This record gives sequence, C-alpha cells and structure tokens, in this order.
Amino acid sequence: MKRVVITGLGVVAPNGVGVPAFTQALKEGVSGVRHDVQLEKLQFSCQIAGMPQVSDDLKRQYFTELELRGFNSTGILYGVIAGMEAWTNAGFPIALNSVPDWDSGTVFGSGTSGIDKFRESIYKIDELQTRRLGSTVVAQTMNSGVSAYLGGKLGLGNQVTTNSSACATGTEAILMAYDRIRSGRAKRMLAGSTGDSGPYIWGGFDALRVCSSQYNDRPSEGSRPMSATAAGFVPGSGAGALLLEDLESALERKAMIYGELLGGQVNSGGQRGTGSMTAPNADAVRRCIAEALKNSGVSGWDVDAINGHLTATAKDAFEIENWTEALGRTGKDFPLINSLKGMTGHCLSAAGSIECVATVLQLYHGFVFGNSNCTDLHPEIAAMIDPSRVPLHQVDVKPHIIAKASFGFGDVNACLIFKKFDN
Repeated sequence: MKRVVITGLGVVAPNGVGVPAFTQALKEGVSGVRHDVQLEKLQFSCQIAGMPQVSDDLKRQYFTELELRGFNSTGILYGVIAGMEAWTNAGFPIALNSVPDWDSGTVFGSGTSGIDKFRESIYKIDELQTRRLGSTVVAQTMNSGVSAYLGGKLGLGNQVTTNSSACATGTEAILMAYDRIRSGRAKRMLAGSTGDSGPYIWGGFDALRVCSSQYNDRPSEGSRPMSATAAGFVPGSGAGALLLEDLESALERKAMIYGELLGGQVNSGGQRGTGSMTAPNADAVRRCIAEALKNSGVSGWDVDAINGHLTATAKDAFEIENWTEALGRTGKDFPLINSLKGMTGHCLSAAGSIECVATVLQLYHGFVFGNSNCTDLHPEIAAMIDPSRVPLHQVDVKPHIIAKASFGFGDVNACLIFKKFDN
C-alpha cells in the first residue's frame, strides 16, 4: 500500500481567499462572518453569513471572459479557484496538452450546484424562453459540475467525480481520493468540496430554526462553537482543496510536503438509536473515530489536537462527549480542540474540506488556532474536559497528529487522521 502525502493546498474561505490570506486569518482569529443585506431584505431570522470575497479580477484569473458570460454558479466558482490553487501550489503547471494526465484525477464534492442558475433557468422556462437558457446551464447545474470543470481545466485522465454527503462531503471526498492513491490506482488526486452561497441554499436551515439570530447587529460574534451563549450556526460557503499524492511520486519530483494522511473512516448511524435525519447516532460517531484511529495505526493517546465539527448548536457538548469516549481521554488529558466555524460560520458541504486545509496548515506551521467567541465555555463541556484544552488564541505547540471529523445530515460521519510529515 502507498503512503499518501499532501503536496498542495487551495482555499476559498469567508475569512481568506488563497492559502496565504487564510493562514494569516487562522493565526490572527480573523472573522469572515458579515451582515448580509439580501438575507435582511428577505426577512431571514439569521441575517449574517460567511461568504468568500471573490473579486472580478480573481475570477478572470481562472475563467475566460467567454466562460464568465452567463456564469452564475458560486459553488463551481469557489471550487475551481480552490482546486486550481492546490494544483499549482503543488508545483504542477496548468498544461494545455492534447493528452490527458492519466495518473491524476479528482474527487470534488458538492451539496448542490448552481442553485442561482437553476432559479434563473426556471424563470426563463416559465416565461417560454427555453431557447435562451444558454449552452452552459447543464454544466453549471449538474451536481458533478465542479469536478467536470476542474477535470477539463487540468486535463485530468484518472477518476473525475463528485460525491455528496451533506456536511461530511469534503472529509469523505479526501478519504475517497486517499483510497484510490493508496491502492495504486492513481498517483495523485485533487480532493475537496465546495458549497454555493445565498438564500436559496441557506433558507431551509433558517426555517429549521438552527441558525443564529441573536447577533445580527454583531456579525463577528454570531458563530460561537462550544460557547454557553451559542445560539445556532451561521451559514457559510466556500471551497477547500488538497492535492494528495503518493509519497514515491512526491519524493521523486522533490515536492514540498505539507503533511501525511494516515487514514480515516466513514460510516452511518442508520438513523437508529439517537440518530435521525438531523441528529447523529452517538455509537456511530464513536465507532467512526475509533476505527479511523485503528485504520491509521495510532491510538487515542497519540492525538495532539482535534479539529471538530462543532457547529455552535446544542450538539456541541454531545460531540465532545463522543470524543472523550472514543479517545478514552478527559479533563487535562484531553487533546487541544478547536472549531474553525467561529471564524467562518458553517460552510455546509464545503466545511470539511476547508477545515482539512486548516488542519494541515496547523501541522505544517506548528500551531493550533484559537476558538473565536468561546470565552464562556459551555458548562457541560467544562465538566468533561479542562478549559485549557479549548484555546482562545493561537498556541505554538507543534502538533504531530491531528484528528479531523465531520458529521452530516442523514446521520453520516467521516474522520481523518493527519500527521506531520517526517520521512
């Protein structure tokens, strides 16, 4: 079996577009949650969101003027930018060869694709203007649109596909890509996920009353994972990408290596026991973490830090309880733990991949970022783990192994174990 390393990163996040800006935001605790005028006009309960700031100039670096004509899919936009950044960050050129790269592929997940383009198309069809839809509607609205765009721009000749598993999508995509490389069926895989912006994505969650509505006048304070005053999650969007490569290939071309992916696990609670469409089965969560550790050849005591799912809902304490039981560690013996969502909101189908980029950056640069808006740690969490394990600001601890988990609607779970690279 091949060892799998990370040689490229790309990110389009609410608090930083591009790896340098995102890294700085992590270290400084910069929030990307802002007031959203459109949500206010539409009378959403939650009127704040984490939306990446992508300039027209940046769009033109990745899309031609012809491609941008009639283009209206934020998810594909974010995914292409993040994916192509990871590709070039790994040292590969954007080649226009006539022959596909048979050794390279992509698993790039998405919750939906082109929801605004769908809306635009529906109106045209209802107005008897079907012929005016344009030639790119299908590509922008099919769920695999993001992987299809990336496959074409990079000339990928190996597997090119899109997965979809709610909030676990990005983490699952990375494990799928890892499995393909580890088994020798590809030398490198671009792995990640993306999520569209806007009210037509976020409206259903607002209707479920799971979104934060008490901080509309204080956007940067609205996303509060593990806090006693957490009031629901803040919706977000963006994309994250990792270029995974077999170690032999990476060493042969003298690539910079950000870290190693030791393994992971995905499972489902079957919506049985405590599990439902919107709530996790505790036994399944613990099994997912424990089996990820086993598959990676490490124990719970080897984990230096955790990047949790931790959405700023009532499930945060429940997640911490599952971590303590799966790792067999409590109090001061618990690893450091953080949640990116305090800075970005919950980026839904993009959350796992953006958070995996953050996890790898912590390993590579030797720090653990702080938990924004968690000065009042939830008492149920404080009863299980020592408050010192929930840092409020950047800690320079040089972690060696970090566990990353994501849990999604449909009672689905994914967990990955990342390690600092040492050959």
